[in-house]
Amino acid sequence: MRVNTKQAVKLFFTNPSLEQVFKEAIANSLDANATKIDVRIFIDSLEKQETLQIEITDNGEGFTSERYDKFCELLKVEEDTHKGVGRLVYLSYFNEIQVSSYYDSHHRIFTFNDEFDKERSNMQLSDNADGKQETKLLFKDCSLKRLSSYSVITPEYLKRQILQEFFSRLYFIKKAGRNIDITFEIDIPHKNKKHIIGPHKSVISMEDIPAMSSTPVNIDRIAMFESSSLDYAIIKTEDTSSTFLMTALCVDNRTQNLDDIISMENLPSCGYQIIFILNSSFFNGKVDPARQHLTLKDGDLKSIKTIFREQIAKIIEEQIPNVKEQNQQVRESLKKVYPHLLGYFNDDEIGIISRTKSIEEAQKLFLRDQKEILEVQSLDDEKYAKAIDVSSRTLAQYILYREKIIAKVEQYTREDSEANLHNIILPKRTIMQHADIDSIYNNNLWLLDNKYMTYSTAMSERTMTEVLDEITQKANDVKDDGRPDIAIVFSSDPTNAEDNSVDVVIIELKKRGITLAKTEEVESQLQQRAIKLLKHYPNKIQRMWFYGIVEFTPEFKLSLRNNQYTPLYSKDSLYYKENNWYTDIEDDSKPHKVGTYILSIDAFIKDAKAHNEIFLNILKNGFNRTK
Repeated sequence: MRVNTKQAVKLFFTNPSLEQVFKEAIANSLDANATKIDVRIFIDSLEKQETLQIEITDNGEGFTSERYDKFCELLKVEEDTHKGVGRLVYLSYFNEIQVSSYYDSHHRIFTFNDEFDKERSNMQLSDNADGKQETKLLFKDCSLKRLSSYSVITPEYLKRQILQEFFSRLYFIKKAGRNIDITFEIDIPHKNKKHIIGPHKSVISMEDIPAMSSTPVNIDRIAMFESSSLDYAIIKTEDTSSTFLMTALCVDNRTQNLDDIISMENLPSCGYQIIFILNSSFFNGKVDPARQHLTLKDGDLKSIKTIFREQIAKIIEEQIPNVKEQNQQVRESLKKVYPHLLGYFNDDEIGIISRTKSIEEAQKLFLRDQKEILEVQSLDDEKYAKAIDVSSRTLAQYILYREKIIAKVEQYTREDSEANLHNIILPKRTIMQHADIDSIYNNNLWLLDNKYMTYSTAMSERTMTEVLDEITQKANDVKDDGRPDIAIVFSSDPTNAEDNSVDVVIIELKKRGITLAKTEEVESQLQQRAIKLLKHYPNKIQRMWFYGIVEFTPEFKLSLRNNQYTPLYSKDSLYYKENNWYTDIEDDSKPHKVGTYILSIDAFIKDAKAHNEIFLNILKNGFNRTK
């Protein structure tokens, strides 16, 4: 059956790279047991990609009758480590490949192109009287419209690519006591001065392959009775410019890089050559025909990566100074910043994968447990214990959010306006209709007291405006940002509430650095707010809590003492007084009892921080015991 070569190229190589041409040709040379491979690149100028030609010469076994027959038939292979389609990639970039092969007493020449067919080939076979041993592939008539980068045809770049692709194979060649040289050379007759391509010649020799250690690896959890080992080298180099890292699987005598095994951020920034190659007969044939993607099952690949990381972690901690200590610091940092994920972090992978990856993986496990609990129909004892743990962690996550808010409040200085602090507690003009899970992130009333988290301003914008206008008499108390510096929180809608059913919280703020007289105004303003609010909602309000948050001075403390305020326990200064306030001079009924707290800005910050830390420490201790 004749194969449509053009269609086969598109089928097997949908998005090939130019480097694959070099890789497949060199792979064939290595298969032919070549010990010397010369790669010569010609291009008239870098702007004329159509002039690109490549000549690859080796001293391998050549196109014997057996090898030629295999070449003529796609997918004809005798072992799992070959695909039988690699040569098709040549036709992705070149319309014609001229082949000349001297072997034994024969010289075979033929042209490989889109129309190639064994029965109609221009193949010629003649005598090799001189006993020459040489196979040459000349890639001509380039169909490339544009190079992705000029560097892809430079000797240094190609040396790195080939070393990386065939590292395992070259290592085993060296281990067997054999030598091999691969030379890359480029010729550019018309060079443009603005193009810097580096040396025009580069060589791969056995000196480029370091001595490596080997340790057996047990992969029985994935595949029984498969022979597996880890070959590795960790070498301190004189070149301190950077650290080179390779982590790969050896698949069909080629390296398949796994870039997500270990993160460079966990390694010394310079001065090391680090190579890890995981070998196993289980990997044979587990790659697509174009050798671009592994075909391992997702579950198997995940398990392989886990085993790979476990082995690497042990070796690196043993051989690179300070890594073990560094990893412990990372663990402590993660526990401090993400205590709600304690027990979800994989300690074996910390310091191997990136910090971000560690966090993402732990979060995935946590979200999995949350989903499991939320979707369960009933809770047995085991699920109940898990539900308690998950809910505690969710609470800890919220407490961590509060830490960030407290840190922001701590930055409040004399240069900041009242509005800056006001908007942290409760954004101005905010209307919260219900105290639901979203509202607890929209206000920070917990900074004063956790019970206020369940309160909401059940008022329309129109009503809010009326209330503010009424209790402030449309006055601008502090020339700050043109808005009243007052926050009002109701536990229910005062307009539609029953008598004596509404609780009220009012907060009055004064910025740092104002005079004593301006600071003392806070008490008077709180009283006037209370009276006007009681008049606006007669018989509706049952309880009121008023907070004045100011900067304390010794003189202001004396003022509070003279007004019979009682100091309360606090990390700074907090005073309380239960005031009896009437709404009218003619009012003979009982006065309204209004609890009034006057606290320093520092107390407001420090007390909230102390309460938050207590909650967090309790939760942390619980996580340490349960996981």
